Amino acid sequence: MGPTAAERSVVTDPAATADLRVLVLAGGLSYERDVSLRSGRRVLDALRAVGVEAELRDADVALLPALTADPPDAVVIALHGATGEDGSLRGVLDLCDIPYVGCDARASRLAWDKPSAKAVLREAGIPTPDWVALPHDRFSELGAVAVLDRIADRLGLPLMVKPAQGGSGLGAAVVREAAALPAAMVGCFAYDPTALVEKYVAGMDVAVSVIDLGDGPRALPAVEIVPRNGVYDYAARYTAGRTTWHTPARLDPAVADAVAEVALAAHGALGLRDLSRVDLIVDPAGQPHVLEVNVSPGMTETSLLPLAVQAAGLDFGRVIGSLVARAAARRR
Repeated sequence: MGPTAAERSVVTDPAATADLRVLVLAGGLSYERDVSLRSGRRVLDALRAVGVEAELRDADVALLPALTADPPDAVVIALHGATGEDGSLRGVLDLCDIPYVGCDARASRLAWDKPSAKAVLREAGIPTPDWVALPHDRFSELGAVAVLDRIADRLGLPLMVKPAQGGSGLGAAVVREAAALPAAMVGCFAYDPTALVEKYVAGMDVAVSVIDLGDGPRALPAVEIVPRNGVYDYAARYTAGRTTWHTPARLDPAVADAVAEVALAAHGALGLRDLSRVDLIVDPAGQPHVLEVNVSPGMTETSLLPLAVQAAGLDFGRVIGSLVARAAARRR
């Protein structure tokens, strides 16, 4: 279904956000709380800079009473980790009849669970590395050594190990030798009871942010990610000097077009809305492979979506304001 007339109008009407009151949700209790607070403050400042009345609030026991007593016109979810991405909070906002920026609860649940999302992508013909999802209980019951040997035989080395549900590179590790696989699994299980083990694809790390300001999903310029230690982990993402970003990515124009098309296809296959960030690897042959899709991308000073917005020549505050106005129009 295409955008409604009300949704289309907010892109061209500067007054669309003039009377809106927006709540930015940030914090939560996930491992990514600190990053979420940084994202929330940046979104708050950006909205206020373009004249939108906005307030920052944590997702705690005081939230629902506040929503009931004085419901905002729209919510921006700057929560990372399960609180903001597993669909549960979005379901609660739906119960309260409060519109929010981003996809609905069903699509959020799907994208949050990486094995499920990869299965949908594979069914849609979208390339994603081969994988196996292994719960901790099965890992123990079937014998760790035998299971790991079979995984290494089937997928080959090197491998990528990461939590089936999670973000910010927490619990993720590249395994280049079989002897390092047990430790990587233990580190992963510290963050999630299920590990996603996938074939490691060498190539260029890129992220493509997708936004829809009323005329359909649009892929912003790809951001190339060059971590100093070769792995885009938590420290590389959020510590100054640990990573170099190139925007737009240093890709051949034809490959850049292919990367954008794959990102848009992934956004559509998962039923997403408003915005997303698609993380990919471009192999030496120029083939993009989707690694995961994030429905609540980081908004910090080192986050990829704001970098892509800037590279596209857009104002970050106006983009967020337009998304807020579209969300509010869905209620009206």
